[in-house]
Amino acid sequence: MFFDGFTLTHVDVDGGAIRLRHGGSGPPLLLLHGNPQTHAMWHKVAPILARRFTVVCPDLRGYGGSLKPPATPDHAPYAKRAMARDMVRVMEALGHTRFRVASHDRGARVAHRLALDFPDRVERLAVLDIVPTIEHFERANMEFALGYYHWFWFAQPHPFPENLIDAAPELWFRAHTGREPKGPDFFAPEALADYLAAVRSPEMIRGMCEDYRAAATIDLVHDRESRAAGTRVQCPLLVLWGEKGKIGRWYSPLKIWGGYCDKDVTGFPVGSGHYLAEEAPEEVLQRFADFFG
Repeated sequence: MFFDGFTLTHVDVDGGAIRLRHGGSGPPLLLLHGNPQTHAMWHKVAPILARRFTVVCPDLRGYGGSLKPPATPDHAPYAKRAMARDMVRVMEALGHTRFRVASHDRGARVAHRLALDFPDRVERLAVLDIVPTIEHFERANMEFALGYYHWFWFAQPHPFPENLIDAAPELWFRAHTGREPKGPDFFAPEALADYLAAVRSPEMIRGMCEDYRAAATIDLVHDRESRAAGTRVQCPLLVLWGEKGKIGRWYSPLKIWGGYCDKDVTGFPVGSGHYLAEEAPEEVLQRFADFFG
């Protein structure tokens, strides 16, 4: 059953509300999704984790059923700093001041900023299939530009990419998520329905593009400021990446993340492509069990 035992609700944050599911009991564990998805990406692992943790699965601002601020010249409403602040407010509203975090793709970029800006809140952090945003841009080459072309397309001025995607949102979604050999059909029907409902919304497509515009502008400012100040992750860090994907092929993820964390950094490839929690849930669960306790 899809998110069996979980409650679907909304929590107010600055400027709007965050849609989320929460369930289980035990230490709080926040799960942050990637693009172009919603919290539904955790449906294979969240109910298992809920046997040991109080699991909170929100939609990031701009995505799914959460608030979607308008586009602005500075993209500040979609800075990872703003998204991280949302997550602190969500967890506070649910009674959690300190918590563990597991995160994928765009959610992992939010989680990285969350750990930097609110080190007293994050006890342990897992990031799935990313290296820090600043590392992507500063190491960018032809292979990255072709493989992650959407970073540069989505970041084009509003509303150029939005207009193109809105003309055929489902066609775009299936092409975007089907770039790896597995194709898009591995998404569970309930999760896929949630993803497609989201991408049919022009407001969500705008929010997604603003997320990437922020990554290429204000997020880099914040990342460079943090690096210059020597601000690093202050909790144990787990790094996972899909062995069939690009992160392990392009980078040495553990070596890179070791430069961004003052505590223990451990990591492993997972037998999947980019969508680890949906392609290889058992392996992800085992790594989480070993790391989160």
